[in-house]
Amino acid sequence: MNNLQMPQKDMEKERAALESFIKSDRTVRELKRSIAVRMAIEGRPYHEISKILGVSKFFIGYWKKQFKTKGVAGIKLGHKGSKGYLTSLHKTEVIEWLKNKEYWDFDELVT
Repeated sequence: MNNLQMPQKDMEKERAALESFIKSDRTVRELKRSIAVRMAIEGRPYHEISKILGVSKFFIGYWKKQFKTKGVAGIKLGHKGSKGYLTSLHKTEVIEWLKNKEYWDFDELVT
């Protein structure tokens, strides 16, 4: 068995982890990564995956390697976003204010 092949049991675990990840609420970028990896693990040729998903062969290899070394965490987006300016209470107040307005003036919205 070469380093690209793995026992069937391990392949099934990887496939199950990917399926669970794909079915969860993912971004389009994460979904494309995980589908590319799943297809590669299933043995589809890179040129076929590339054509179907519209990605490069490098993309497929890179994300497959990330998955092999880090698992599902390796194909997730790395950024968390910035911290919001409003507290949850402020957000609720703003939403209620907007719901009660019939006309929105841009200057009012800014403040």
